[in-house]
Amino acid sequence: MRQSHKLWSFKDALKVPFVEDGMAVGLYGGSFNPPHEGHVHVAETAMKRLALKRLWWMVSPGNPLKDHSGLPELEDRIALSHKLIDNPRIDVTGLEKTLNTRYSADLVLYLRARYPAVRFIWVMGADNLTHFHKWERWEDIVQSMPIAIVDRPGHTLAARSSRMARKFAEYRVEESDAGNLKSLSAPAWTFLHAPRSHQSSTALRANSV
Repeated sequence: MRQSHKLWSFKDALKVPFVEDGMAVGLYGGSFNPPHEGHVHVAETAMKRLALKRLWWMVSPGNPLKDHSGLPELEDRIALSHKLIDNPRIDVTGLEKTLNTRYSADLVLYLRARYPAVRFIWVMGADNLTHFHKWERWEDIVQSMPIAIVDRPGHTLAARSSRMARKFAEYRVEESDAGNLKSLSAPAWTFLHAPRSHQSSTALRANSV
């Protein structure tokens, strides 16, 4: 059943999703402007390959590295995400707005402190890995929880060439052991190869003009 068929409200989407001690939860954030099948591909690949119990699809109020002019309202992007997702174990949330965390590092540190017994894994597409070193206090994220990067078209080499991959090369976990990532202490990261979706938010926005 698609999440769009469930009863939900913007107010509920601003709450921290349900979580229990010991649960393995993926954190997948972005502007999702608009959300598309490429995003779903990353989320579904991470859930399957990492053996996650749940994944939080975190719709950001706005990426600090991007121009916010023309960015649709948070409520609209959350609504579009709900319509797109067909997995009851993926929780669409705008909790960054509720927690007033401008940077991902602040969100990560808050969640680790608030839920020390939850096994969080930071999930991102390989397209984000190429400029991950530009994020505010990006090393805090690497040192706080395991990271899983899912391959995206044109960004496969990021697994070797990105600044994060080079600096933390010794902590890379073999893809065949990705299912154990949730049990490892940070720093630990893996790169997941899978059939790739060529959709991108940039192309979709360009085609809508």
